[in-house]
Amino acid sequence: MVSRVIPVDPFDLVIFGITGDLARRKILPGLFHRALVGQLPEGARVIGSARSDMEQSEFQDMVRNSLLEFAPGTAADTDALNAFLDKLSYVRVDATGGGGWSELAKLLRPDVIRAFYLSVSPSLFGPIAASLNTHGIATPQSRIVVEKPFGHDLETARSLNAELRRNFDEHQIYRIDHYLGKETVQNLMALRFANSLWEPLWNATHIDHVQITVAESIGVGGRGDYYDRSGAMRDMVQNHLMQLLCLTAMEPPSKLSPNAVRDEKVKVIEALEPVAQDDIVRGQYRQAAGNDSYVDHVGNPDSRTESFVAMKVNIGNWRWAGTPFYLRTGKKLRARCSEIVVMFRDPPHMIFPKLEGRRGNALIIRLQPDEGITLRTTIKEPGPGGLRLAEVTLDMTFADALSDGAEAQDAYERLIMDVIRGDQTLFMRGDEVEAAWEWADPLIAGWAEAHQRPHPYDAGGSGPEDALMLLHRDGRRWREMDRADRKDIP
Repeated sequence: MVSRVIPVDPFDLVIFGITGDLARRKILPGLFHRALVGQLPEGARVIGSARSDMEQSEFQDMVRNSLLEFAPGTAADTDALNAFLDKLSYVRVDATGGGGWSELAKLLRPDVIRAFYLSVSPSLFGPIAASLNTHGIATPQSRIVVEKPFGHDLETARSLNAELRRNFDEHQIYRIDHYLGKETVQNLMALRFANSLWEPLWNATHIDHVQITVAESIGVGGRGDYYDRSGAMRDMVQNHLMQLLCLTAMEPPSKLSPNAVRDEKVKVIEALEPVAQDDIVRGQYRQAAGNDSYVDHVGNPDSRTESFVAMKVNIGNWRWAGTPFYLRTGKKLRARCSEIVVMFRDPPHMIFPKLEGRRGNALIIRLQPDEGITLRTTIKEPGPGGLRLAEVTLDMTFADALSDGAEAQDAYERLIMDVIRGDQTLFMRGDEVEAAWEWADPLIAGWAEAHQRPHPYDAGGSGPEDALMLLHRDGRRWREMDRADRKDIP
């Protein structure tokens, strides 16, 4: 089954911060791949903007080199690459001053969609939005895309939202979280709401608990300064993990429309119960097996910033009362792994004594690596000699399922095309961002008041021992993040 390419109308896409890492690694390769499959119409244009002085030929060389580095397989098609480069223009713009705005205005066409992607520091979101409005560049049909972080806390998130709304209406603002563009995340909605099989089981009566893990094997790298001011809670839990939690726990929306979906996500956040400090584990990786420690990477030997967070979260509503959600994320862990594990309850009466208390049935939704969905079941082992039971998995790995010609899109290319279409379903609404911060702020404040150092854990390990105890004390355990098959569960 080859995926159907949905055409889009002609557009002018302006990328502020075109020379930055995100634009070079993700945005430009994503656009190029959309061009290769025929989704960029003849009237599509990409206008890069930054503070640097560059001639058109220099800009095209930069883009060419970026694509050869970050999309080497597809960029080998010289004719396609040249055709894509012909769609590109460059204009130098001073984001905090008056330089370049009139030149940008002259490049834009009046009769096409205008989208402005702010791949820049959050401190520039407000000034750029104001300048687009002041110089008459933003139209009522324009869209503006902003990257996380959406504030540092509730107060700054409200301030940022207010700045954006002074110049754009809420329906024009696209707060992008690339996790929502992942194939498996969208399949979670299809799995839940397009199949009558799951809805009767998707509640506290049948689900024992849910685990959401986003583990990274790399450290903070070159983001040490930013990360030491943010930590895992602000960088991952408040946004990425919160979005996965919402999509897993939300009620069925009345229809598949942006506001209907986001209304249900906000309800989940508002139903989150306060988290006791005993139900949270903060960690910081230390030197081990030749790996540098967190404090080595950030250059701050007294840092108390967490590189790991695990917590037990309860949702105070009828669907999920008594079913905890365990969230876990961290740097320098044993393996790179992002997944949602839905653990079902044991049968009410177990007639097979050897299976007593083993919680065999689980649905594993794998975001990375090897995107796919796995269901673990128990069957009779084939052959004579009595009734022997075996655990097997029903697996749909997307790479296998799509091997007949369709290709999975990168999250960014899918989300950029949604911006052009005007579809906000996979983007965060302002009140959703503020509700997440309203839940997270007391937790962060509690850590600051306690003056406690994060629990140390070995770089390349599975996190602090206390994170394991978070589940052990409830008679549960984490799914191991380094299982070789990635299709089994404990």
